[in-house]
Amino acid sequence: MEHWQIQKAKNHFSDLVRKAEEQGPQAIMRHGKDAAVLLSMKDYRNLMRKPESLTEFFRRSPLRGIELDRR
Repeated sequence: MEHWQIQKAKNHFSDLVRKAEEQGPQAIMRHGKDAAVLLSMKDYRNLMRKPESLTEFFRRSPLRGIELDRR
């Protein structure tokens, strides 16, 4: 994750957005401390999606229906 001072982030906002889309989250610092993170919309949607239930996970499994040897 690249770190940007807030003034540089303001002056190069389009570069900041492009890097978030191409390289992943970009950290923005204020007074030398992390203050915010810019995410691409894809990363944001992945972060905010509803977690899958354990039941749904097993229903999607390619191993569903395979008989296991329980010896």
